Amino acid sequence: MLIYKQYSQAALDSQYNTRLHVPDFATHLDRWESLSRKTEKEIPVIKDISYGKLPLEGLDIYPSLQPHSKTLIFIHGGYWHKFDKSSFQFIAKAFWPYNITTVLLNYPLAPEVSMDQISASCRNAVQWLYQNISAYNGDPGQLYIAGHSAGAHLAAMMLATEWNYFNLSADVIKGVCAISGLYNLIPIQHSEINQFLNMDSEAAIRNSPVELLPKTQCPLILVVGSNETDEFLEQSRELYASWKENIPIEIAEIEGLNHYSIVETMLDRESYAHQLMLRIMKI
Repeated sequence: MLIYKQYSQAALDSQYNTRLHVPDFATHLDRWESLSRKTEKEIPVIKDISYGKLPLEGLDIYPSLQPHSKTLIFIHGGYWHKFDKSSFQFIAKAFWPYNITTVLLNYPLAPEVSMDQISASCRNAVQWLYQNISAYNGDPGQLYIAGHSAGAHLAAMMLATEWNYFNLSADVIKGVCAISGLYNLIPIQHSEINQFLNMDSEAAIRNSPVELLPKTQCPLILVVGSNETDEFLEQSRELYASWKENIPIEIAEIEGLNHYSIVETMLDRESYAHQLMLRIMKI
């Protein structure tokens, strides 16, 4: 029986099981941990700063050595129910040479909280950073966001936010790079992943960027690996089609990369992913 487009339950679950399609995924995860521990030793960091009242509403900041620096906020993935900022500290190393203040963001995870709360926590983090980042050599007028997988979804949700409700200007975010993201949550709601998320159709729709409009003219670059599943490729293509009339947006399908290797390439200054990150931050 087909449950979504041309997919049976098993086929849809396979499309969104990233580990199934990357046999050496554990090697990538181990590499992220090793690179992150090395980054913590090499670059000064202030860890576990609270931006809210919930236990996982915390962030790590790698301050630039120069005041008023561009600030990159990185939102990790993990299908909204796993992983932690500690595994992605290496992102700071990638952009340290450019005098970037880098923020690694945690957020409350399902099933303890709803998808609505996860997005709300990320909005609270942006508000907190706007108010406080200058103390860490960041410039509140130069906030950029990057996210991977579920983190890319949350990055896109920040562009669909009415920031005036937070006493912030619509252009509080200056640029977003969304990597291997999930922007239509209807297939997620029908997949095995929803056992952790507990979304009904209404929650899936109101948390799907493809069903929303951006509230800003902030530039957005969608990045996805050519070796990802058809559904992951379609996710980026669908958001591009939905938003291309509204904001400056481009899509980059990078040859030879999968859902895990695409993150690591940001450490390589010569890589396309790294160059796209520099472009979105106007470096």
